[in-house]
Amino acid sequence: MATIMMAVMIGLLLLGFPMMVPLITGAVIGFVMTFDGFGQMQTFVQQMMGGIRPASLIAVPMFILAADIMTRGQSADRLINMVMAFIGHVKGGLAISTAASCTLFGAVSGSTQATVVAVGSPLRPKMLKAGYSDAFTLALIINSSDIAFLIPPSIGMIIYGVISETSIAELFIAGIGPGILILFMFSIYCLIYAYKNNVPVEEKSTWKQRAVSVRDALWPLFFPVIIVGGIYGGIFSPTEAAAVCVLYAFLLEFVVFRSLKLSHIWTISKSTGLITAVVFILVAVGNGFSWIISFAQIPQTILESVGVNEAGPVGVLIAICVSFFIACMFVDPIVVILVLTPIFAPAVQATGLDPVLVGVLITLQVAIGSATPPFGCDIFTAIAIFKRPYMDVIRGTPPFIVMLVGAAALIIAFPDIALFLRDIAFRD
Repeated sequence: MATIMMAVMIGLLLLGFPMMVPLITGAVIGFVMTFDGFGQMQTFVQQMMGGIRPASLIAVPMFILAADIMTRGQSADRLINMVMAFIGHVKGGLAISTAASCTLFGAVSGSTQATVVAVGSPLRPKMLKAGYSDAFTLALIINSSDIAFLIPPSIGMIIYGVISETSIAELFIAGIGPGILILFMFSIYCLIYAYKNNVPVEEKSTWKQRAVSVRDALWPLFFPVIIVGGIYGGIFSPTEAAAVCVLYAFLLEFVVFRSLKLSHIWTISKSTGLITAVVFILVAVGNGFSWIISFAQIPQTILESVGVNEAGPVGVLIAICVSFFIACMFVDPIVVILVLTPIFAPAVQATGLDPVLVGVLITLQVAIGSATPPFGCDIFTAIAIFKRPYMDVIRGTPPFIVMLVGAAALIIAFPDIALFLRDIAFRD
């Protein structure tokens, strides 16, 4: 049954159907083969509706809306200017500023694609003018934007938390350490690249200019404070934090900065609604698909056939990383989380792995896959935004992929990179 389901899904995917069509078709085929017909189809529909019922999912459209408001407003530019004022003058400073800006904007948006647009649009022309190659620039932007998947708020972590019934608050805190680690690795590479290619430095900002940039960025910098501080302090839940972020983004861009007008609300709402609809359809269909494969005990069969259950904790983590990395090279990250998380759940439980550590590694692999050829979603976002050919966009990605895979290996070897802050924040 599993072979037939996968064959149909891959065939429909190759024919160009949207991901939801192969997913639901494969699930229906599995349902018919399991229950000998369509007589119990209402059960499948109930499972789909159950997938979008958890209250935690309310955070997803709210974070999308907040990111949309900030992307169209001034928050991104102010954060970029502040970073540039402090490190733009050092060797490789412009490239390091790009990576740092992606990290900062990820901390207020939670979306890799929004980060590509918000940070890449203003900084790519500056990097090209400064002497960086287009291949390096594009690769830096799309891979640095992946840090947004790890730094809270992370939409990927919300989806994983709902599917695996893991604390979203703990996942958010645990993503900070790996995000900072990746930023450090990227910064070292930018420094080496700048020295090797003799890239000129930017003009050094005065302390007065730095003070002005900090003042201008002060309001946007409160986003991560609200999210992390509010959750850590027990003031509100991740879902409530998302609602507060929307209100804060609205007040910031419409009232304080006055960068947007009330007439923009319709455009922003429509954009958010379209993205949310796609996400929720995928979540609903993915939940139905996961229920079918779990009911048919397909995960147990697959894991037993490849010997994952006997591999031990490290072996299971490596198998998870490889599987998610490869899958996200071809399929939408949300779909991969929805489909593969239930498959590995028995092995995770059997080996006693910390679900938060597993969630961080899954989120990291999803982020890597999002910027990895052939079909990483951030690649096509960059193609659309920067109007560059496919090969130009992917040419500079290998060094960044190696660094990201190295970060995953370090987290497996030293779990405290992810769990240290979680243990401090949520210790009994």
